[in-house]
Amino acid sequence: MKLRDCIILLSIILLTGCQGFPTLSTSKPNEAPSYELPTITPKYDKETISDFKKKAGMGKTNRYEGLVVSNDPILSLPDTLPASLTYNTGIDIPYPSNGVRGLYISDAMLMDPEYMDYILEYVRDTELNTVVIDFKTDYGHIANQEESDNPVIDDHRLNIDMRKILERLEEYQIYPIARIVTFKDNLTADASPDLSFFDKEEGSVWADPNGSKYLNPFLQSTWDYILEIAEEAAKLGFKDIQFDYVRFPEGFFEVEPMLEYNIGDFSIERDETGQSTGYERVEAINHFLEYAKKRLTLYDVQVSADIFGYTAIAGDKYDVRGIGQNFAQMAERLDTVSSMIYPSHWDAGFLGFDYPDLYPYEFVDAYIKEEQHVFDTSVKNEVNTRPWLQDFTWYKEPGTFLEYGPAEVEAQIQALADNGIYEFLLWNASGEYQHGVDYYKGP
Repeated sequence: MKLRDCIILLSIILLTGCQGFPTLSTSKPNEAPSYELPTITPKYDKETISDFKKKAGMGKTNRYEGLVVSNDPILSLPDTLPASLTYNTGIDIPYPSNGVRGLYISDAMLMDPEYMDYILEYVRDTELNTVVIDFKTDYGHIANQEESDNPVIDDHRLNIDMRKILERLEEYQIYPIARIVTFKDNLTADASPDLSFFDKEEGSVWADPNGSKYLNPFLQSTWDYILEIAEEAAKLGFKDIQFDYVRFPEGFFEVEPMLEYNIGDFSIERDETGQSTGYERVEAINHFLEYAKKRLTLYDVQVSADIFGYTAIAGDKYDVRGIGQNFAQMAERLDTVSSMIYPSHWDAGFLGFDYPDLYPYEFVDAYIKEEQHVFDTSVKNEVNTRPWLQDFTWYKEPGTFLEYGPAEVEAQIQALADNGIYEFLLWNASGEYQHGVDYYKGP
């Protein structure tokens, strides 16, 4: 093919391929070129567009076609955070695979090296696997010598190397629970009277008949003080934060009219006699537990609380409202509930027993059935139960009490196991626990 023929053929191909593009009009040499664009069909007709403009003028255009707006929260706090998002304490002690079985160690015992050697070896050599350690004591001391940015906390510290103790527990693989005595606190009540209750007659911080002083559970500033201590325990390596005395003082409804105190963001509901119904106290305790659970999420710890066993049976009675405890409502906000069952602490005739202390198996069996009924009928949360049991003798009038030895301790454990409860804690304030007890009853 000659060169001239090739050029003509190529020109024809190029002209043919350009026919799919908009046509360029250059009919007048001095005018700008124009394009003929394809016709666009509107999605909405004129009436719809007109209606939209009217709604826009009325501020009613915040609706999207086919969108259903849910009333559920857009974001929610997960039950657990990924390990990468939680605080790494460097203490690796997993939750016991067959359940917590533990005993209590006071701050005084922590400062006795010989006792600590003894009790840790005792736990290791038995079927026990847990210790509950006083971290914030009944009087308000903090069982940790490390200083913080809070001068009030630092003024209340004991000379205890808690990190070293936790490292020993890791070596023995003993699960550590930090007992935080919450609102009972003489030291802080005296140091910060604005966080406590003021006795109008005495002109000073109020104390109960035993001389105990309390922090005000209505106040956010009280909560923050307690939780700063709880967070310190979690950062050290404790795996469970257990709040004790998470309540108002016993008999508070009787002394409340004589006290002056701040109710924070709460409001007091009063009956026809002018006396508080106590519901605001229940609300305060519930809000504290919710707040604590959220603040401690970062540390991947269990949150538990000690509760009067009576509250499970009393329900919404006035006397338990007086201290702000509602068993079912507290259980909704916790990982674990630890009822204090101690048979010696119940009045004669309770649950049909003339003297409950005489019946360690039967009384614990009767109580735990009552508690399980509350869980089954009034609690949606999958909360764990880990009762406190009696490993001490309360000497009273002859014929009304028992000397508690290995058989009585084991009877209580057996009563729980017979009801499918295999976790428990043993209380002995002096640290003298019974030997020869079969602590493991399953599962």
